[in-house]
Amino acid sequence: MDLSALAVGDELFTRTYAVDRALLVRYAGASGDFNPIHYNERVAREVGLDGVIAHGMATMGLAAAAVADWAGDPGAVVDYGVRFTRPIVVPDPGVVELEVSGKVGALDAEAGTVRVDLTARAAGVTVLAKAQAVVRPR
Repeated sequence: MDLSALAVGDELFTRTYAVDRALLVRYAGASGDFNPIHYNERVAREVGLDGVIAHGMATMGLAAAAVADWAGDPGAVVDYGVRFTRPIVVPDPGVVELEVSGKVGALDAEAGTVRVDLTARAAGVTVLAKAQAVVRPR
């Protein structure tokens, strides 16, 4: 990827991910996070949630996957961080779509990096804030 072809504000990508209860089960198994708010409707509501919610780290991981896919190499992502703003309520049955888009936030020609500013939205609300990745294209 040629950084000189990029400019601050350029739209880079949009990816959409289907989040359903099966994804939550797979993520719980892979991560070891078996908090019942991620699978038990009653428990989720008892703690004040609108229903079962996706794991925050799964949401963060899907957004990172969008960046890695755009970069063409997960090893090109040299820094990544987000703030969690709202949970993703996952219906049963059904899915909720997580839409992740990225644009050029900054370019550092000396370091050979691009900062990708991410927007992550589900069910009409932003679910991640200050979501940024630094990519050093190979």
